[in-house]
Amino acid sequence: MSIRPGQPVTVPIMPYRRVRKVGAPLGVLIGLATLTGLLVIVLTAVNPAGTAVGFVLSSMAIAVVVLAYLWLDRWEPEPPRLLLFAFIWGASAAVVIALILQIMLEVWLNPSLDPAATGTSPWTLVLGAPITEEAAKGLFLLLMMTGARRNEMNSLTDCLVYAGLVGAGFAWFEDIMYIADGESLADSLVTAALRLIMAPFAHSLFTTLFALGVWFALYKRSTAARVGCLLLGYAGAVLLHAMWNGSSLLGVGAYFGVYVFWMMPIFALAVTLALYNRRTEQRKVVAKLPGMVAAGVITPYEASWLGSIPARKSAIAAATRLGGKPAGKSVKRFAHQVVELAFVRDRIDRGFGDPRVFALLSEETYAVHAARAAAPVLAQMAWYYPPRVPGGYPR
Repeated sequence: MSIRPGQPVTVPIMPYRRVRKVGAPLGVLIGLATLTGLLVIVLTAVNPAGTAVGFVLSSMAIAVVVLAYLWLDRWEPEPPRLLLFAFIWGASAAVVIALILQIMLEVWLNPSLDPAATGTSPWTLVLGAPITEEAAKGLFLLLMMTGARRNEMNSLTDCLVYAGLVGAGFAWFEDIMYIADGESLADSLVTAALRLIMAPFAHSLFTTLFALGVWFALYKRSTAARVGCLLLGYAGAVLLHAMWNGSSLLGVGAYFGVYVFWMMPIFALAVTLALYNRRTEQRKVVAKLPGMVAAGVITPYEASWLGSIPARKSAIAAATRLGGKPAGKSVKRFAHQVVELAFVRDRIDRGFGDPRVFALLSEETYAVHAARAAAPVLAQMAWYYPPRVPGGYPR
């Protein structure tokens, strides 16, 4: 893209109005947060000391997992309420749903079994828990495929982030529960080491396979193809989860063998996929900037800093110097909205446009104009170029 100083710029300034945001209702978030608190209170009543140790250690480990997914989400950040919704769904609703499903499965397969003893049999550990837990976590992603929330699932990275946070929420509570179940402090610390040091990303990794199925389902036109992708993703999540749980019943050698030769390679592949996809999405945005300049949606000068995170940060810092923190935040929102529009334009250009996507194109285009109207500092930055760095900004 050629940018010439002095080039005429015509960008329509649309009257500002609030653009509808997508998120979880506040009442739902409060209800799930309350349920999470009640579950922790129940554990505390049974074993106060163990729960306290588990709460502290699990929170520290899962904080690393959450920060990793928030870092992955930097390019096109998701609505904070939906991210919070994903985590507390995993820590509350998914836990309760999985427990109820496990009890129902055990009683259905063995009517003479005392329901109070469920969750301890090898069948539950190897197959019952993976089937029910992956269904409970995956239900959140199915909810994300409905209504206006579906518009937020416009990249594979989005699917991975939501799946990762649901898994992190589930792992956070489950780790507290297992650590609190130790008969002594030494037992609790051993459990913490096995779960929090060796496999803090385990539940997120299992749900990642279902997230892949969701992503492919979003691009299928026939209902049968969508259902097939979802079932394959769910089956992959259950299989990986079952192998991990089953290895613990076969001895220490089998457990570490599965961990080193199966779980770690799959985790490495998942990390590679996430980073590669993030870089690919950045290239997609860069490729769509000239078209948005030609359409008068953005200026050539804005296109010079919208194509990479370091350049974008530099522009936001420049806006902050000009107009303070509110100006910097408004430019940040503008940049994020341009990325949203670029993804929609990319989907249409690749032949995945349907009436819903074309309607979304109009909505996202207006949202860019509205974000511009809410960021008057952009007019003062009409001639702004990001500073040069050795080798150029990463694309």
